[in-house]
This record gives sequence, C-alpha cells and structure tokens, in this order.
Amino acid sequence: MTQPAFTFPGQGSQAVGMGRDLAAAFPEARAVFEEVDDALGAGLSKIMFEGPDDALRLTKNAQPALMAASIAVIRVLESRGVSVAEEASYVAGHSLGEYSALCAAGTFSLADTARLLQIRGRAMQQAVPVGQGAMAAILGLEMDAVKEIAATAAQGAVCDVANDNSPGQVVISGEVAAIERAMELARERGAKRALPLPVSAPFHCALMAPAAEAMQTALAEVEMKAPVVPVVSNVLAAPITDPDEIRRRLVEQVTGMVRWTESVSWLTGAGGVTELYELGTGKVLTGLAKRINKDVSAQSVGTADDIEAFLAARG
Repeated sequence: MTQPAFTFPGQGSQAVGMGRDLAAAFPEARAVFEEVDDALGAGLSKIMFEGPDDALRLTKNAQPALMAASIAVIRVLESRGVSVAEEASYVAGHSLGEYSALCAAGTFSLADTARLLQIRGRAMQQAVPVGQGAMAAILGLEMDAVKEIAATAAQGAVCDVANDNSPGQVVISGEVAAIERAMELARERGAKRALPLPVSAPFHCALMAPAAEAMQTALAEVEMKAPVVPVVSNVLAAPITDPDEIRRRLVEQVTGMVRWTESVSWLTGAGGVTELYELGTGKVLTGLAKRINKDVSAQSVGTADDIEAFLAARG
C-alpha cells in the first residue's frame, strides 16, 4: 500500500520562466497566477515568467512566486480528480513552503497566503540592514559538529543553525563576521565546503525577531481552518492540525531552525510515508529526500509534462 506525502519547495528554487508552461497548458494554473496578481496588486506572474532575475530573487517576490507555482500544480491536479485530502497522508514545506503546504491543505485561502508571504518576505528583508547579515552552507559535517562550530564562532554575536537540510548539508545564519568565523572553523574541522549563500537577509536566526513580530500580527488577523491532512511543522518535525498551534509555530519558524532532515525522517518513519512528491518549481527537496532516506520514492511534479506523467502513473 503506497502512502504519499506532498512537499513544497522553499526559497532558492525560484527561476525565471517558472510556471510559464503551466499557465500555457492549463486554465486552472492561469487562474492561480491571476488571483495572486490581484491579491498583491502587482504583476508577479510577469516577473515569474519573464524576469528580470534580480526582481524575482527579491524575497518579497520569490516567496509568493514559489507558493503560486506550487498551488498552480495543486489546482491542476484537483481539476483532474486528485485531491490533497484523498491523495496525501501529510503535507510539509521547506520554510516558506510550509505556507504553500497549508494553502494546499485548505488552512489559508490562496489570496491570504500570497499576502502573508509578501508581508513575510518584506519583513525578513527589512529586519536586518543590507550587509550586516549572512548565511552559509556547511557541507560534509554532521549537525552536532555544526552546532558546536556556530556556538564557538558567535563570540557574543548571532550565529545560529538555520536549516538542517540533509545529513552533511547544514546552513548557518547570523551576523557577517560570526558567519565568516564559522566558515573558517568548519574548514579547519574538515568540512568539504563552506560556502556563503547568495541571500538578501539572514533567515531563520535570532536577527529575524522583528519579522517574527510582523508575522504574529499578520497571522492574528487572517482566517485559518484546520488543514484537511496534518502538516509536518518545520520547527517541530512533527504533524500538527490545530490552527492556533499552526499560527504559533509559523511565528516561531521565522527565527527558528528548519528541521528538514528530521521532518522527512518522521514522514518516512513514524508517518509511514513511502512516496514523496515535491509540488512546484525545481527538484531541491527531491534530492534532499534521497539523501535523508535512500529507500523512499521521491519525485518532483512541477511542469506540464511532470503533471501528465504523475496522472498517467496514477491511472
């Protein structure tokens, strides 16, 4: 008996041209992009389809854009008789992808999700002046070693573990000097690579406290329903369904660590999931899933061809 879960990508998966073939092939996808444009009062879909790349990379654009592409896939699948409630045991998303997951599962409306992510992107961008924060990927060291390096490198500054993406791929976030010290330490301790990430702000660390406050206000004012299937929370790496708890955990998520390795381990362990489908742009989570659990079936469904293949496989 197969047990699927749907996962939703986070920032970094965006690419100019994203969603364009979906809009061309499916009226349901076009309707999603139009609704998001209307909700934001801006031509986000034009930036998604045509660029420029630097505009798409802006956090306030990248976050709702990735969500829109994911929900376009969901709406097309729904129009072909594939519903989240009947098809998926769980949903989960990486960072902003958690909002996509919650929209797919009916907790937030599409328009509200777009507005929440625009607020979130803007608040994260504004929380730290440009040039004061940084993020880096540490490859080839395990989680405990990176935690220790971050603590040593901090020296009174902020240096937190931001994402536990997969075994041997951990991301740190904080103040520039502390992140530079941590990268140097990681290399000394045998990391294969320590790479600065091309991000506009230091996400998922204590410096994001002003953004967490902004999200607390925004989430308090939005209508929320219980998701049709449980969502595996980034900060808990465990499933939740209560709207009040979901709201609380989304606020924590702004400054907290994305526990993706543990989330996928929970899904494919205690959750009994045998198939992971990454819905939306790119294949980042599909690659991570195979590193976290080589026995799980993982595939991305993001293009018109992917959707047709998914539907054909489902018979």
